[in-house]
Amino acid sequence: MLITIIPFEPGSGCHNAEAVSFIAGHVPRDAQDDPAVRETAEAIVEDVRKNGDAALFKYTKEFDKADINADNIRVTDEEIEEALKAVPADLKATLHRAAERIRAYHLRQKQNSWFDTSAEGEILGQMVGPIDAAAIYVPGGTAAYPSSQLMSIIPAQVAGVPRIVMATPSDAEGKIYPVTLAAAVEAGVTDIYKMGGAQAVAALAFGTESVPRVDKITGPGNIYVAMAKRAVFGYVGIDSIAGPSDITVVADETANPAYVAADMLSQAEHDERAQSILVTTSMVLAEEVREEISKQAASLNRKEIISASLKNKGLIFLVDSISDAFCLVNAIAPEHLEICTKEPFDKLTLLRNAGAVFLGNYTPEPLGDYMAGPSHVLPTEGTARFFSPLSVDDFVKKTSVLSFSKTAFARLSKDVAKFAYAEGFDAHAKAVEIREIGE
Repeated sequence: MLITIIPFEPGSGCHNAEAVSFIAGHVPRDAQDDPAVRETAEAIVEDVRKNGDAALFKYTKEFDKADINADNIRVTDEEIEEALKAVPADLKATLHRAAERIRAYHLRQKQNSWFDTSAEGEILGQMVGPIDAAAIYVPGGTAAYPSSQLMSIIPAQVAGVPRIVMATPSDAEGKIYPVTLAAAVEAGVTDIYKMGGAQAVAALAFGTESVPRVDKITGPGNIYVAMAKRAVFGYVGIDSIAGPSDITVVADETANPAYVAADMLSQAEHDERAQSILVTTSMVLAEEVREEISKQAASLNRKEIISASLKNKGLIFLVDSISDAFCLVNAIAPEHLEICTKEPFDKLTLLRNAGAVFLGNYTPEPLGDYMAGPSHVLPTEGTARFFSPLSVDDFVKKTSVLSFSKTAFARLSKDVAKFAYAEGFDAHAKAVEIREIGE
């Protein structure tokens, strides 16, 4: 299992444009946009928008092989109780401990409304409040992702969203994976709909006879879900268009090669498009990590997926200095960044772009996936350049508040009129001047 070691040799120190060009030539990106898939997803969205339940149930039967209708689309209390009995007590306890940590972290993110006043009678402020309804999309199939449910639902709860629903496809018998329901209950959501794919996104965005519309849709899904979210954006809010997961590790000669290899493998097992990168100042470490990856991968359950992932997107960059390493990191803008160096905290000043940062040898990325506390719903595909992790902010709205007394108004009125005339909006200007004339 060979991972290529590529030297990075900037001309005189690392410059941003140089790093961006270098990364563009070596790090493949998945353009989350397939024209054929987009056309199919948009057609499904439009069908559900026009025909409601009839289209929703038609596509659910076609894609999920489930006979879902208005009577059984919503998960019942009895189904939830049955699922809870099927989940081992120790796993439910783990879900509870994770939920407590996630909630505690996100409570620190809450913002309050604020107002400032001046002696002249000017009041400026901001009202902060939750959106009315949010939906969490949860992928289905044979796998369950309870951690993603907790990481998505709890920030919405902390924000104070009064109605939170979950959508997830059932199996052909109309059953939801028990752990999926257990995680929903632990997070506090029991309004759960048996639907998935582009048709579920459309139902949540526009509403049907059986599914009330929401204001925002969050959560990962396949490319059809991603294209559907893109199609409904503007009618509702979305979190992002998620791509395959990725990790970048910055390491010097003090790093443990076995740890670094294990952490890179933990990302590679996600899927064949996952990306695992090491940026190091040590050729010795680079070789040791490469050997460790081959050794450790041989005994892993998903070794075929890992092998394909590393072949497609496994890379080791050899750099002259830690500053060069971070020049590359900022160009990569990784979803997950591990800093395994002698003084990892000191390196934070060099960082500009990353979704989440894991400092030191005992902060592996899987800790953040499950138990640490911050949401693991992170920007992928280099979008950490302009996106942030899912947070309480994703579920609130902010409203500007203004109030001016006559004195405060008079101080700004002439400047406002000048702006308005300069932009060709004389009605704007006269709306100000009429108050001056009237006085």
